[in-house]
Amino acid sequence: MTVPVQQVDAAAVAAAAAATKGQTAPAQQAAPRRPMRTVSGYRMPGEGSSSRIATVTVVSLLALWWIASHLQWVPPLFLPTPEAIIKAFIDAWNGNVQGGLPLLDHFHASLVRVFGAFALAVLTAVPVGVLMGVSRVARGVFDPPIEFYRPLPPLAYLPLIVIWFGIDETSKILLIYLACFAPLAMSARAGVRSVTIEQINAAYCMGATPLQVIRHVVLPAALPDILTGMRIAIGFGWTTLVAAEMVAATAGLGQMVLNASNFLRTDVVIMGILLIGLIAFLFDLLMRKSETWLVPWKGRM
Repeated sequence: MTVPVQQVDAAAVAAAAAATKGQTAPAQQAAPRRPMRTVSGYRMPGEGSSSRIATVTVVSLLALWWIASHLQWVPPLFLPTPEAIIKAFIDAWNGNVQGGLPLLDHFHASLVRVFGAFALAVLTAVPVGVLMGVSRVARGVFDPPIEFYRPLPPLAYLPLIVIWFGIDETSKILLIYLACFAPLAMSARAGVRSVTIEQINAAYCMGATPLQVIRHVVLPAALPDILTGMRIAIGFGWTTLVAAEMVAATAGLGQMVLNASNFLRTDVVIMGILLIGLIAFLFDLLMRKSETWLVPWKGRM
């Protein structure tokens, strides 16, 4: 049984007219669409400023220190008052502490050692880490020695460095350099391995050479991890400073702290610790600002 052409054309015309008016046949009528909901009030975990909380924390710790020291909950030999720390800072600034050197000389000596070793580590460890990420040969060469010495404490190989390089500045800078090298190399390698194959294939499809892929694709993608490794490495450098200045040092913040501990000058010890921590904290803030400028896309991909 065939349907007349006139009936088919009439049905088609009716359907077209219904569609024009925004209507459909009862059998084909779609379910009513629900209005779209907009979700608001949610954000990433940990997002937001913590400056006020940090300020309250610091003020609370200082207040607790002042109360505990003035009420002598802890003997002054173990916890001097904040006023005693300020007096120790003034004495150290004028050179009226053990050794007779002013604080600026200690400060300069420690900065040269730490940041000199850190700069050498950045210049050597980052290329090594990138090579480990892009070459299995480089990974096979550098990975075993780095993984071997990385968990060793600096005091474990300090005697060997003194035997090999003596007690001058070379051994001190080398010790801090080794402490900074491993985290920098491992962070650079991890950053390179985080590059997706789609990014690399896209660069090759546009005619890039292997060196151009490393320069324009791999390095920018690895830069956030490299900057994080720099922050970690400078922290290791400052923690190794005291161990490095144990080796016949006559100036340096670590040497000042060690010398004061021999005479039970707890105020000078705490003052030196606070200075080392403050310098490291300020450099970490600088690295955070540099990170927001160099890698503005971090956390937005």
